[in-house]
Amino acid sequence: MRIGFIGAGNIGGTLARHLAKLGHQVSIANSRGPESLTALAAEIGATPVSIVDAAQAGEIVIISIPTKAVADLPRELFANVPSGVVVVDTGNYHPELRDGRIDAIDQGRLDSQWVARQIGRPVIKAFNNILAKSLLEKGVPRGTTGRIALIGLRRFVGRQGNSASPCRRSWLRPCRRWRSGQLLAAAARNAGLLSGS
Repeated sequence: MRIGFIGAGNIGGTLARHLAKLGHQVSIANSRGPESLTALAAEIGATPVSIVDAAQAGEIVIISIPTKAVADLPRELFANVPSGVVVVDTGNYHPELRDGRIDAIDQGRLDSQWVARQIGRPVIKAFNNILAKSLLEKGVPRGTTGRIALIGLRRFVGRQGNSASPCRRSWLRPCRRWRSGQLLAAAARNAGLLSGS
């Protein structure tokens, strides 16, 4: 599967590493340009690209940047991206730590809805409820001491599902906590993710 990453920091870089290791075609981008990602890309088996190229890289695009940085993405970034491409948002709004205040979110809009409005596409909220260190180190085989249950990266494009909470209740439970195969199923329902589910 072709997967584009916008953001290759703690979460994005770790996911890209795992997915490239599983044989997916991974493209990574950041705000500093592809040249700044050459070493990481070589290390993990990914291709460094521009943000525009990452958005157009494949079947899934994973946005893994601070919430405030979403507003700085090019306005028409997803204009020519096919509607079946699933867009995943790994971020969490942290006004005190890094994002500053975003009025719409502070007034009650969910951060995933705010992100969707900024990019003009529905998003699936995923990978936002695990620390990067755990994502990197705890994904070990069954039976290994200290193992924690992680999303099935081996089945990232598989069929196994998991229940997900409605976006309107995402502050009670992370919005659309998807397990592996649900990403592909979501592509078919992409247009309706923010409205009624």
